Amino acid sequence: MSVLKQFSFPDVGEGLTEGEILKWLVKPGDEVTDGQLIVEVETAKAAVELPCPFDGVVTALHAEEGATVDVGAPILTVDVEPIDVEPSGAVTPQRSLTSDLVPEQPAAEEEKHSVLVGSGVKPSRTVRRARRTSTPAVKPAPAKAPAATKPAPAPVAATNGVAQPTVLATPPVRRLAKDHGIDLGTVTGTGPNGTITRADVEAAAEIQPEPSVTGVSGVEERIPVKGVRRQTAQAMVTSAFTAPHVTEFLAVDMTSTMELRDRVAASRQFDGVKVSPLLFVAKALLLAVRRHPMVNSTWDEENQEIIVKPYVNLGIAAATDRGLIVPNIKNAESLSLRGLADALADLVSTARAGKTPPADLARGTISITNVGVYGVDTGTPILPPGESAILAFGAVKPTPWVVDGEIVPRQVCQLALSFDHRIIDGRLGS
Repeated sequence: MSVLKQFSFPDVGEGLTEGEILKWLVKPGDEVTDGQLIVEVETAKAAVELPCPFDGVVTALHAEEGATVDVGAPILTVDVEPIDVEPSGAVTPQRSLTSDLVPEQPAAEEEKHSVLVGSGVKPSRTVRRARRTSTPAVKPAPAKAPAATKPAPAPVAATNGVAQPTVLATPPVRRLAKDHGIDLGTVTGTGPNGTITRADVEAAAEIQPEPSVTGVSGVEERIPVKGVRRQTAQAMVTSAFTAPHVTEFLAVDMTSTMELRDRVAASRQFDGVKVSPLLFVAKALLLAVRRHPMVNSTWDEENQEIIVKPYVNLGIAAATDRGLIVPNIKNAESLSLRGLADALADLVSTARAGKTPPADLARGTISITNVGVYGVDTGTPILPPGESAILAFGAVKPTPWVVDGEIVPRQVCQLALSFDHRIIDGRLGS
């Protein structure tokens, strides 16, 4: 006899409540094993792949790709004891799960959930709305009136050989209709002899559906705000309107640093490792934090305390297809230059692949955003929530620079430090 078990959407982060099904890696009828990756989901923090906790055969997927599901909701059903076919061809009876029945729970200890059974879109009846035509409906001919009171017939124009009524409207009314996007052929005139008045156009404009905005490239696009992008937006709004931001700017001569980068990149110790200017900016920031630990702290509003962190979880802002994320390198202060280079390379490649685990996005203490990779000189970055400082690293460019009283070309960049002014004052930020 078959035994059906359901796999419910787990909390893959810290207190997450929902996630989006990005891609199913299995389909009904597939055999699965314990630990096999079955689905890729996106939460408010990252995209992750979930493993199956059972051996068996997939019987149903309970959510389509693109659907948002709550934590605890069933997303997959597995038959952990598939049908046995006896030598005679007889099939052992089984408990089945259909698309319109709530499945029987195989064991008492399993949690009960409100189940969305089956897969696919919920059937619905489609009603086609009647199409509006640009030609007004033909009205029954009115009863004959005395000759003296009979209104003059509306002028008629020929279009493709078919006689059609000519719209009566003054030039100002026609201009008003054009400004509102009103087709005068759809408006019933209330003026003399059916003339369309200003009031007729204004009344039509009030009930006219707003036209789709189009441009040279077509209609405007609407992108649902969810997952990483929604979480980032909420975090940025919270931070911007909670922590009083101050940003200071400093131009830095990077000539010696770029020469050091070239020497390090050519050394045997760093063979096969990407050595970028960001590596040295990160190392310099870690040294600065060691000298000034107050910048590596957070504001505790509830207890009215400043919490100074003894460790540095260095965040690096990364732009991904799903939005901006800031994964962090745990205990970065303890890493050697080579160890920091390896950690930066892993962080960037994992983020670009969309595989950053939620744990790498939590508990950051101070961050860097490398706007220079886009050719940008500087900016005023917003603090990740809970952090007191973020450093913007601008593009390194050849620039006229005064050295020993003479103007010479040097490699220069702009640094911008945004900080929480409740914790960091101008002197400490400088």
